[in-house]
Amino acid sequence: MGCDGRVSELLRRHLQPTLTYWSVFFSFGLCIAFLGPTLLDLRCQTHSSLPQISWVFFSQQLCLLLGSALGGIFKRTLAQSLWALFTSTLAISLVFAVIPFCRDVKVLALVMALAGLAMGCIDTVANMQLVRIYQKDSAIFLQVLHFFVGFGALLSPLIADPFLSEASCFPANSTGNASSRSHLFHAARVLGQHHAGVQLQPNQTFPGSAPKGGAETHVSYAFWIMALINLPVPMAVLFLLSKERLLTCYAQRKPLLLPADELALETRPPEKEEDSLSSKFQPYPGPEDLFSCCQRKNFRGAPCSFFAIHITAALVLFMTDGMTGAYSAFVYSYAVEKPLSVGHKVAGYLPSLFWGFVTLGRLISIAVSSRMRPATMVFVNLVGVVVTFLVLLIFSHNVIFLFSGTASLGLFLSSTFPSVLAYTEDLLQYKGCATTVLVTGAGIGEMALQMLVGLIFQAQGSYSFLVCGVIFGCLAFTFYVLLLFSHRMHPGPPSVPTQDKPLGMESSECYQR
Repeated sequence: MGCDGRVSELLRRHLQPTLTYWSVFFSFGLCIAFLGPTLLDLRCQTHSSLPQISWVFFSQQLCLLLGSALGGIFKRTLAQSLWALFTSTLAISLVFAVIPFCRDVKVLALVMALAGLAMGCIDTVANMQLVRIYQKDSAIFLQVLHFFVGFGALLSPLIADPFLSEASCFPANSTGNASSRSHLFHAARVLGQHHAGVQLQPNQTFPGSAPKGGAETHVSYAFWIMALINLPVPMAVLFLLSKERLLTCYAQRKPLLLPADELALETRPPEKEEDSLSSKFQPYPGPEDLFSCCQRKNFRGAPCSFFAIHITAALVLFMTDGMTGAYSAFVYSYAVEKPLSVGHKVAGYLPSLFWGFVTLGRLISIAVSSRMRPATMVFVNLVGVVVTFLVLLIFSHNVIFLFSGTASLGLFLSSTFPSVLAYTEDLLQYKGCATTVLVTGAGIGEMALQMLVGLIFQAQGSYSFLVCGVIFGCLAFTFYVLLLFSHRMHPGPPSVPTQDKPLGMESSECYQR
């Protein structure tokens, strides 16, 4: 059976679980991108200042990281994984529904912290389950998984846009100089780090303290629409639980007698069916969450290359995911500053362009990943990132190169995470803690590099933004070279005769076309 035929057969056999995990990541993308466009409306709703509302975004990012680190706890059994996904996706719909009723910024921060925990759990569990199902053939399915993140991230700002307030809810007599306005424009863009961006009018001025009154806003309808759009996702997970007979009523109740015609069509004996059902409640081998991975008993007999692969792969994603978050957060501020001095409205298209090409790149990677090894894809991506940043640095005074470079970065950064994850899990023969460690490393990088770039940007000026990009890209490539070296040093698995290979274990042949 050829590569395409084998992948199609695997997808056919696991179609419903695969579609369910893909839809779950749509919820992740839907939730991660709505905050930026609704920034001003949420300030009006909570009567908060910009520093106060910033804690809402921080609480979401921090709890997302915490949820990613703890999400491995729910991978012990299939039942735990699916119930965790059901709870998380349902929590996201509830968060969307509750946000319009949050009139206090502290309450809103707590609600977004809950959303962050749910998103972190989804990030870890869905990746783990797909890798567990497809193993050596997981690369293409991981690409589709992360395409749905980009699709959800594009959809939520589009839903919110018609309901955003055009008039300012802040006092009309508020004044501020151009410098303070520039900082507020910059802060709004930083807070909207995963989306197309907020369109702010240059003639709007904002007070430093919380507004005492608020204008009428219709953004609540956007949140309720997103809650309804997301609601089929937990229903899909619940349906999968029902099909796998993991609901409580199925798990505790013996099946009723079947009619004679249905009984005649039954091919499996009852003993095997019961064994299959009980196996879904049995724990999977291997460590659970990040903290369990760090226990000494999991490292006994492991070679040094085992640790090196985990560390270097996590550092690659630390840099690449950090670059993704930092670029989408600061490209607006870089564009409006000298020497480019792009207009605010034109610069507002840059985050949209970036995330649009991230989504396009993930769509293209679905086809490319079936023809190219994950290691080769990562190499091409990192080289493309470094070259793009160097071109942007050389032509830093050209607006056309800024827009084309933004699109190029979106393409090259789009497939890095799923490719590194598939490559690392393949190296470790799906016995390590790669998914948990890599997701956690990517989350830490996304938070840390954005803070670092923000400090450097403020202290050294806009030119430092591209310099940081070149340095981060070179560091990511260096860590990837170390990962390749660790791969060479890592002892390989025992060879398996071709005729004895199970379905899904021949994927290395797929990349030799």
